[in-house]
Amino acid sequence: MLTFEGLEENFTFMVAEVERQVRATLNFLDAPSHALYDHIVGRDDYIDNLKTVIENKCYGHFHEDEAGRVLDKSTGNRVRAIQVICVNLERVADFCVNIVQQTNYLTDHTFLHSYAYKEMFEEIEACLSRILAAFQQADISGALSVCRAEYGLDRMYKVGFDRIMGELRTGKNVQNLITVLFIFRYLERIGDALLNVGEALIFAILGERIKIEQFEALQQTLTKTGFAGGLTSVDFKAIWGTRSGCRIGRVDSKPFLREGDTGGPGVDPLGSIYKEGAKAKIQAEKAGLELWAKTYPGLVAGVFGFHEEGDKASLLVEFLPGCNLDEVLLTSGEEVLQNAMFITTQTVQDIWETTRTRVEVPAAFMAQLTKRLDAVLQIHPGFDRPEKDVCGHRVAGTRELLASCAAAEKELFAPFSVLIHGDFNVNNLVYNHQTQRLHYLDVHRSRPQDYVQDVSVFLVSNYRMPVFEAHLRGRIHWVMAEFLAFARAFAQEAADATFEARMALALARSLFTSTRFELNPAFSRGMCQRAHYLMERVAEHRGRPWQDFRLPERVLFS
Repeated sequence: MLTFEGLEENFTFMVAEVERQVRATLNFLDAPSHALYDHIVGRDDYIDNLKTVIENKCYGHFHEDEAGRVLDKSTGNRVRAIQVICVNLERVADFCVNIVQQTNYLTDHTFLHSYAYKEMFEEIEACLSRILAAFQQADISGALSVCRAEYGLDRMYKVGFDRIMGELRTGKNVQNLITVLFIFRYLERIGDALLNVGEALIFAILGERIKIEQFEALQQTLTKTGFAGGLTSVDFKAIWGTRSGCRIGRVDSKPFLREGDTGGPGVDPLGSIYKEGAKAKIQAEKAGLELWAKTYPGLVAGVFGFHEEGDKASLLVEFLPGCNLDEVLLTSGEEVLQNAMFITTQTVQDIWETTRTRVEVPAAFMAQLTKRLDAVLQIHPGFDRPEKDVCGHRVAGTRELLASCAAAEKELFAPFSVLIHGDFNVNNLVYNHQTQRLHYLDVHRSRPQDYVQDVSVFLVSNYRMPVFEAHLRGRIHWVMAEFLAFARAFAQEAADATFEARMALALARSLFTSTRFELNPAFSRGMCQRAHYLMERVAEHRGRPWQDFRLPERVLFS
């Protein structure tokens, strides 16, 4: 229970007041009166003021007190949940006022009584009555029942909507029917607000923001792994920073004591990573994990569970201990970094040699760039360079360079394919110093392809780290130089004569498209200019043997 003076009491009053407002609205619809109308409209101001008081107290608790103390995370989560719940309860009260005001448009008030609005009010009242108990007792079942009220209200709204639309086709009682439809619509919107309340309750209990469908997907996925515990025994920690649109989190058992133990927590039996998102993306991730498990065992996480429903899917996979390679680069000692790069290049070389197939692969980097160009220009409209004249020297525009390089790509082929990661960013690689192993993450784009794709993505993911301290930038340059040298040596051994030209186009693609994630004007413009420079060098070389082309690698190190 919260002990902050006044906040808990205000929260209780808020829930009770909205319950009364909903009950009064139902009573008004059953038997309207001027006095009840005025009461409902008048109490709306009180609820608004109460919401403001609670909001101010909630925000005030996130500042240090006179003793310099700040909220612990658990209490802070509960305060945040109260704020969200009260904002949505105030919306419920507003919708009640909207409903009673709609009755002014009824030509016959009894017309409403033939429609099943009472069932919706019963669902809303039952839902509101569960809020305080779910919050105070950290009852996850109660929180879920609050969320699920929205499903029932949606179903009831659909029944009412279909009936009203059918009756509107008769052309009779049009004004009354439209008014009733609006009343049902406001009741349905109350369901949306209650869903927000329920998800805030889940946040207060679990400590992470997770939507009801994501929670249910996690529950289903855990069940399919054979996990018999309830969700209250699960500790879910969100992992932010992904641009994939997927929900990613670490799933563990909460610490527990074995029977008879007197010491610390027992062994965690559940550690894993949970991923939920669009079905096609999660299916591709599962397929990628299974492909790598067959091709190169131990490289990727094992799949514990998979669940799909509608257009969403979820995946539970093994947690791979270690550090992301970018973390190693920025924080480890020199010896660890050098060893990590040795393990990385040796692993990648082994994969390329193991999966190499004598199938030519056409270059397609300009097509990838063109596909993402609109997204780049949405963030940086000025990066679509027009044709220019500089001291009598004609400088081609962006579109012309893209077309010229796309034509050049038709002459450029990788002489073989390998199984690539597909999104070989430095933060998609995990290095385990204890086991001396490298692991791949986020493999939904893995496929047989030109290895230059992975090389360019790796190099540019290092280049675009927003780190400018001289010694750290020096480490980044060392990693890039090591990996480029490794790739060149592999190309030479494999008699890949067009490696340098394809590398230039791949780097141009990666540099240009990466600017959509970079808002630093100078840094993003520098990447754009380097991409243009590389495309210019390729365009100028057309008509000459591609094996004579040399990558101007200084674009990565200056």
